[in-house]
Amino acid sequence: VNESRYRCEVSSVKAMTSRSPKFRFSIDRGGTFTDIYAEIPQEPGFVVYKLLSEDPTNYKDAPTEGIRRILEQYTGTAIPRQSRVPSHQIEWIRMGTTVATNALLERKGERTLLLTTKGFRDLLKIGNQTRPRIFDLEIDKPDLLYERVIEVAERVKLLKREPTPDELNSGNFHKGVTGEWIEIEQRPDLSGDLRAKLEQARADGFNSVAVVFLHSYTFSDHEVSVGKLCHDLGFKQVSVSSQLTPMIKIVQRGHTATVDAYLTPLIKKYIEGFVSGFDADFSKNVDVSFMMSDGGLCPMDHFNGYRSILSGPAGGVVGYARTSFDGKQPVIGIDMGGTSTDVSRFDGTFDHVFETQTAGVFVQAPQLAIETVAAGGGSRLFFSNGLFKVGPESAGAHPGPVCYRKNGHLAITDANVLLGRVVPDYFPKIFGPTEDQPLGKDDVVAAFAQLTEEVNAYYRSVHERDVAAGSRPASDKPTQLTADEVAYGFVKVANEAMCRPIRSITEAKGYNVADHVLSVFGGAGPQHACAIARNLGMRTVFVHRYCSILSAYGLGLADIVLEEQEPCAAVYSPDGVADASTRLEKLSEKVKSQLESRGFAADAIEVKKYLNLRYFGTDTQSMTERPENGDYMTSFEASYKREYGFILQNRKVQIDDVRVRGTGKSTSVSSVLWRRRETPGSPNADSITSVYFEDGGRQETPVYLLSQLYAGDVIQGPALIIDKTTTTVVVPGCIASITEFGDIRIDVGLAGGSRKVGTELDPIQLSVFAHRFMSIAEQMGTSLERTAVSTNIKERRDFSCAIFGPDGALVANAPHLPVHLGSMQEAVKWQINNAVDWKDGEVIASNHPAAGGSHLPDITVISPVYKDGKPVFYVASRGHHADIGGISPGSMPPFSTKLVEEGACFKSFKLVEAGVFQEAGITEVLMAPGKVHRERWETPSSGTRNLSDNISDLKAQIAANNKGISLIQELISQHGLDVVQAYMKYIQQTAEAAVRDMLRELSISQGMAEVDSVIAEDFMDNGAAVRLKLTINRLDGSAIFDFTGTDAEIHGNINAPTSVTKSAIIYSLRCMVKGDLPLNQGCLDPITVILPKGSFLDPSDEAAVVGGNVLTSQRVTDVILTAFKAVACSQGCMNNFTFGDETLGYYETIAGGAGAGPSWNGQDAVQVHMTNTRITDAEILEKRYPILLREFSIRWGSGGSGAHTGGNGAVREFEFLKDLTVGILSERRVIAPPGICGGGPALRGRNILINRDGKQVFIGPKAMFRVSKGDRFRIETPGGGGYGPVEK
Repeated sequence: VNESRYRCEVSSVKAMTSRSPKFRFSIDRGGTFTDIYAEIPQEPGFVVYKLLSEDPTNYKDAPTEGIRRILEQYTGTAIPRQSRVPSHQIEWIRMGTTVATNALLERKGERTLLLTTKGFRDLLKIGNQTRPRIFDLEIDKPDLLYERVIEVAERVKLLKREPTPDELNSGNFHKGVTGEWIEIEQRPDLSGDLRAKLEQARADGFNSVAVVFLHSYTFSDHEVSVGKLCHDLGFKQVSVSSQLTPMIKIVQRGHTATVDAYLTPLIKKYIEGFVSGFDADFSKNVDVSFMMSDGGLCPMDHFNGYRSILSGPAGGVVGYARTSFDGKQPVIGIDMGGTSTDVSRFDGTFDHVFETQTAGVFVQAPQLAIETVAAGGGSRLFFSNGLFKVGPESAGAHPGPVCYRKNGHLAITDANVLLGRVVPDYFPKIFGPTEDQPLGKDDVVAAFAQLTEEVNAYYRSVHERDVAAGSRPASDKPTQLTADEVAYGFVKVANEAMCRPIRSITEAKGYNVADHVLSVFGGAGPQHACAIARNLGMRTVFVHRYCSILSAYGLGLADIVLEEQEPCAAVYSPDGVADASTRLEKLSEKVKSQLESRGFAADAIEVKKYLNLRYFGTDTQSMTERPENGDYMTSFEASYKREYGFILQNRKVQIDDVRVRGTGKSTSVSSVLWRRRETPGSPNADSITSVYFEDGGRQETPVYLLSQLYAGDVIQGPALIIDKTTTTVVVPGCIASITEFGDIRIDVGLAGGSRKVGTELDPIQLSVFAHRFMSIAEQMGTSLERTAVSTNIKERRDFSCAIFGPDGALVANAPHLPVHLGSMQEAVKWQINNAVDWKDGEVIASNHPAAGGSHLPDITVISPVYKDGKPVFYVASRGHHADIGGISPGSMPPFSTKLVEEGACFKSFKLVEAGVFQEAGITEVLMAPGKVHRERWETPSSGTRNLSDNISDLKAQIAANNKGISLIQELISQHGLDVVQAYMKYIQQTAEAAVRDMLRELSISQGMAEVDSVIAEDFMDNGAAVRLKLTINRLDGSAIFDFTGTDAEIHGNINAPTSVTKSAIIYSLRCMVKGDLPLNQGCLDPITVILPKGSFLDPSDEAAVVGGNVLTSQRVTDVILTAFKAVACSQGCMNNFTFGDETLGYYETIAGGAGAGPSWNGQDAVQVHMTNTRITDAEILEKRYPILLREFSIRWGSGGSGAHTGGNGAVREFEFLKDLTVGILSERRVIAPPGICGGGPALRGRNILINRDGKQVFIGPKAMFRVSKGDRFRIETPGGGGYGPVEK
């Protein structure tokens, strides 16, 4: 393999431009292969070369070896492998590399030390406190990048006023670079304990350090001084967060600094090794640059860790952007690799994002906006719970897919081999244990035969079940598929998986996906291009002649880029813009000077200026480029309206950052013309092969070799066009043509492109529809998150979106908040049965517990989807509103005893009627609690304290529903209502069958009789019992959840509406089903729920319930999972913390310990079970509210002991900067989270008020109290229980 060369014949190409007298190398060093596109001084003008990235028996470095071989071949001068490569004939080398990315994924970077503000040693481990996959009881988070932490006694705090003259004279008050004033509370002591700890770290072998202090984005002096101390003490790599990315949000900035400290030494080492392979004049002779994550090249000595993560994929984005964009029609790029597919968009400007998450760490730096989905050529194929599933597991390079002949796993590549889309005869014989055999088609046929029988056996059992149930006649035949149909089914599911991110970057942002060209690259992409384009209604596919090495080719088209950015905190106003413009000019001059110093002439330098803008009170930033007329606001509003459908009237706009991007236009690779026919003629097929297509089945298909085609040749599908490293599938109805540069342009025939779907169950379509329904719910959630204005919805993500059938039964729920999962359908069903004269286009809002609500702050907005005059689906969005009135700010009163005390309450309110948003009416409803009569000894009640946010968020929920309606209507238009509703039912039946199978398996694994019961109970802190008798009937796979014996309705607020208990049940069942499963009503169909009327799990309509949703739901979940012996009890609480006054309100839930399981330890400081909301970043919190966060850390030692230990809780301590009302609504402060199967209990939580005089007061689980300026409140959350006895 490493000796294979791929280059065109001399006769096939013609250079368009004059050739450089020197060699130019564009190199993409991937994880498996290194691709090289080299321009050479002689004919044919270029060469394409591919070799293994790792081959230590033959060479040390693949790029160096590739350069050596090319120079040796085309100069005719021998260059011995062990000698240093001469550089005098090389003009430039441009490289993209996955060295850093792979080190990050595999956690093989430099040993790193983290220095951070005292009280925040665990902040980066906690992150935003969410768990990655909400249904995984074993919560898995990637390993940390840093190995040791030193807390530094330093602190600054934001000052929300001008300092007095005396304060200025003290030297402790400074204006930060954002214009905000800060007060130095404590300076770092550089000579004492800190120095000693750093010296010890150096002695222990640490060479790399990350420095991350609170508010360093605006005041960096402390970081800089400590960074200098680290340099002085001999640390070789010192990554100071404020110097890398001076942007607010300490978690993202901190992760970025640790990524840089972790990876930069590795990159430097790699570059040093690369340079050492050349002669002594290399740096003088050769211009060497590396691709950064933002799509720009940087000089070799500027390449560092945090901007290298997308170095490899970025080259491909530049490649397709520069070769397939015609200046008018925007392009979607798909890079389909072995394990995943990257999707991006280009419309003449590269789209950048500034906060991303890669391999479990946040990176705060400009990166190309790339969406990744786990569907690649090596993605493994599974059939589980009646569904076809592709990935995320990968077959890898070893053993690889089955066709590699190394006892590998069935993968997408195998499906394409079976279907005839990958032809073994055109592949080199490099497979098998001895790497000298062809692709193993016989092995693939055998493997698919086995899988096909598994699929067919499942559907025979489904048929038998349906016949026995009387739902279908015995004369009907069961669904039975051929191996071709099974293989194509997996291809179809993979295609749909790739369509989801495409919809996300187009439709979800206000673009019409059909208006784009689809540009595909990567080894497997062209095999799937036509089908994906048809799925999305796209009419043109573009396949570059070098599509398999486009990341390398794109490097040759890229420019040198330098960026400078500074934070800002100005209001968008004439003065604010003037100040920002002055700063932009200074940054522009700095960038120009740097580029000029690197040899770029002034006319080769382009500088773009940006303001990072957002509406006050929101977290959605828009990096807005300066328009020609200088009116940033008009551009900002136009972009905001296109993406979200509206602008926020009368709301101020904040300038968060000023940024410049300087580009040095450099020489790029030359375009090369493809050969043309001298006389008219038609292309000749090289061979004929049998290929399976969805439309028409197996067809005899001509195979063409790209190297034998001419510019202007036209090929009618079906056809295969094979280049040396890739195959392009032209499906029937499509027409391919060869462009003047040898690229393939395909006109996609949309009519009759796929087989018509009927109402009979097709297991392939079942999987496709499962993707489509989930995609709709996800896009609704994306719309809501991006258009909402409140912290609760936009930042904490306390919301859910879902689709429901005409009877209100859940069809698909995006993986948002578990506590909403089962309860939302109760709300929809209530409106269907009770709403008056509900017309098409009308929208209903509801929050009453008796109408399917959870607690009053959760407002559900429901819209019908009409077809032919009747509702055929419903969509709904539920969001937690930070305040809806009541007796306490935040509408989470710890001591409420009546529902009326908890805020505005309504069973059914028409939010949109006759096409008009009923703002006056909903305002009256939300302000109504302020008119409730209260006795003089009772706490006064208020209307909502933040009406504008309520109104804005309700409009965002309506917009999310409208998105869902349009997508469902599009699905109905595509397939017909009868088909869509049929598959809705099939998906629900599939979920039902999976739950029944799971119940049977659990019954057997726990040694239960065919019909048998287990009993579990747990207690609330007030002593109220939750009792469950769980009876499983193995004969039919059903279960009875009988809560008889649960205590009566409580004079307090931990009563839980019935919908909350159903949510806990459906969540618990989904957690215990192995593999992926659509979450819907089917999960509950095998379940009978018995809730004693009048208990605190089925209280009266007037009962207070605010704690039932956030506390009792967790206890019910623990009881259910204990009954199944699935996992030990988790923290059993959400730790609801509120503060506010008549002018503001704030609410958050705080992480705790997760319970241990049969084979795993519980996770520390994470959201568990019924919630998964984010925590507000410490710097954002202190910027927006009159509060200081003194500590946010892990409560070490709080997890239960056992064979597997429970996770530790968290510590969160606040200091108040003004007099406020504070509320805490919590549990597990009296009764500890128990372990299971002999595991020990966790520590109980504690709530402690620390008065400013130092006096400590123990606060119980539920309290509302006044605090004064200088008081502190410390919340220590519970841990998780242990599993199994400790081994002696």
